[in-house]
This record gives sequence, C-alpha cells and structure tokens, in this order.
Amino acid sequence: MRIAYQGEPGAYSEAAALAFDPGGTPVACRTFEDVFQAVSDGTAGRGIVPMENTIGGSIHRNYDLLVEHELPIVGEIQLKVDHCLLALPGVTLEDVKVVHSHPQALAQCERFLQGLPTIELAAVYDTAGGAKLIREKELRHDAAIASIRAAHVFGLDVLQRGIQDYDTNITRFCIVARHPVTEGADKTSIVFALPSQPGSLFRALSVFALRNIDLTKLESRPIRGRAWEYMFYADLAVPRDDLNCGRALVNLAEFARWVRTLGTYRAARDVSLPAEPSQPAAEETAR
Repeated sequence: MRIAYQGEPGAYSEAAALAFDPGGTPVACRTFEDVFQAVSDGTAGRGIVPMENTIGGSIHRNYDLLVEHELPIVGEIQLKVDHCLLALPGVTLEDVKVVHSHPQALAQCERFLQGLPTIELAAVYDTAGGAKLIREKELRHDAAIASIRAAHVFGLDVLQRGIQDYDTNITRFCIVARHPVTEGADKTSIVFALPSQPGSLFRALSVFALRNIDLTKLESRPIRGRAWEYMFYADLAVPRDDLNCGRALVNLAEFARWVRTLGTYRAARDVSLPAEPSQPAAEETAR
C-alpha cells in the first residue's frame, strides 16, 4: 500500500507510516495539503498526518484539513519521538553554530538548546528536511534535530541522542483514506458547530455524559470567515454504530448548527517505536 506523508525520508511521519504498515511504500509529500490531495486523487491509498504531541499540543492545520476534505479517518498510530542532534561526519558539538529543525522539534528540545547559548536556531519545514539541508550543502558548522533514521538516510553522525525535554514525547497520527474502514472500530471522531447561546456547549456535552460516553478529546477551532465563531472537535471512546453513540449524535444534531462524523476506527493500543535503520525503506515522492 502507498502511504502519503509530509516530509523528507527519515521524517517521523515516515516512521509512523511504516509502523502502520511495515510492508507499505511511503510517498513523500511537501505539505500536509499534498498528503490529503494524494489520497483524494488516488496517488496513495492512505495518508498519515500528525494530530497532536504530548509536549507541543495539537497540529491545528491538520484538524482544519479534516474538515476541508471528505476523507474519513480509518486508524491512528502513536509514535514515540526520539530526537537526535545530527551533523556531518567529523563535526563536533563545539563546531556547531546553527541548529536546524521543525519549530515543534526545537520547542521539544528547549532545555537542551538552552545549554548551548551561542547557537542560532533555524526553523525548517520538516525535521528530516534540516538533515537533508546539511548533507546537500555540506554545512560543517550546522546540525539538525531529527530522527536516527534521518542520520542513516543522509549519512550524518549522531552527536547526541534523546535530547527531547521529556522522555514521554509521543505524537498521535491519524490515517485517512477515500473510504471508511470500520472493522474493529472503538473510537469515533466528530466535529460540530453550536449556536452562540448561553449553555450551548454544556448542552452539547451532556448528550454524551447522560449516555456514559467518554470524550477523550475536545478542542475548539475558529470557523474561517466567521469572526469569533468556533467549531468543536471531539473524540468519543465508542464506535459510531453503537446505539448510544447514534442516539447522542441525533440528539446533538437537534440543536447544533451542524454535526459531521470524521471517522470511526480502531484506536491505537500501544506506543510504537521508530524502527532502527538498516536499509532505507522504499520511497517515492508525490508529484
């Protein structure tokens, strides 16, 4: 199966794609929008996007893209993030003047970076993209924060491993497809908008509380083009075809402006570890 992800080979999203389907073919995409487009037009059978991190919080753009595209969530993966400081062979930590990485990765290694006060931080679009930049331009005074697989892919040395501020650094990814896959589903993601009235959110949450349905996540996002109006994303620990879930959503629809199911799927059971590099995985690029 071809699985679209955002980033360069060696990105954590690629590792998540291979954790989801070890025999799959990762398809590299430049942006998150390209991931959704690759699935929409059939370039890839699945797309995988990060939704939230235990340190950095939610990746808001991907919540918005779930609404913008008619692609159901069909699964999820939790991946442990192990940040490494990478540089060209022969470069030492004392040689490094600039550190490149995605803004989220830089924020997740704040304590380590504070111990290097003379180093300049440079944000790039992807963790593995920083590693690629160093290799392509042969930057001997630069380092990148990325995965150990990125070191393997781009021929870099690991100056230090496990530099994230917290060991429990986990990113949750959602898998999207063109058609629902509900076998074994025990979780449902929805999004809804409410009238701007006192108690409307309380009333919305009560439809689940009264039916003993656990909300594992609730997050608001602004509705574009409508100042100070919001939609709410919720994860329910129940499949969509559960009778109580169906009744709760019907009840919610009676007073919500609109309700949409983003997907019903099997929740992640465990935290996956990125595979240690041996040989580069099969890799393609979405055009």
